[in-house]
Amino acid sequence: MQEELPWKIPDDGELEQYADRTRRSLIARLHDWQDQRSWDEFYRTYWRLIYAVARQAGLRDDEAWDTVQETILTIAKQSRTGGYDPQKGSFKKWLWHITRWRIKDSFKNRLIETAPGDDTTAITDAADLPDLHSESFERVWEQEWQRNIIKAATERVKMQVNPKQFQIFDYCVLRGMSTADVRRRLGVSLAQVYLAKHRVGSILRHEIEQLKQAEN
Repeated sequence: MQEELPWKIPDDGELEQYADRTRRSLIARLHDWQDQRSWDEFYRTYWRLIYAVARQAGLRDDEAWDTVQETILTIAKQSRTGGYDPQKGSFKKWLWHITRWRIKDSFKNRLIETAPGDDTTAITDAADLPDLHSESFERVWEQEWQRNIIKAATERVKMQVNPKQFQIFDYCVLRGMSTADVRRRLGVSLAQVYLAKHRVGSILRHEIEQLKQAEN
């Protein structure tokens, strides 16, 4: 049984619409940078992770999307001066450090906006900010990282294989439908079902392994 999350998850259609809008806005802000395709792929791989953790931290939906953009912009800017250094730790920890930093900034911005007059000292006094350094929030990051690996790998696979084969795999493996039901619903043969399960499953395992390499 999937763990209950403390915030309402928009359906996939809504999420994809927001994500695509945020992606276009982000890429526009990176228009004078090299290799937009790589940044686009980076966004597609990690936006769900950053968004989900920002929401679990207590940010509003609009704040979470801003955090997605600002996190990736920070990474892009750092890439000009070296960026991630594998000698200093895993990519996963590095990404968490930057995401946490941007989440804190979002809370500070909220406090500035709601503070009376021009007195911004309320930023430090107001404070009911989440403890993003706690063990419990480290676990939140870990859980969302693992969820994101599966989702991001699945999205990558979808772009590589025949749509019909992915649909068969989706029904059989991801949704757990019986082979007989899949054949009846999609009008495919037993051989087509087995071929799709083997081919798509093999590519999915490869993509998952590629993404998991960033953990170490």
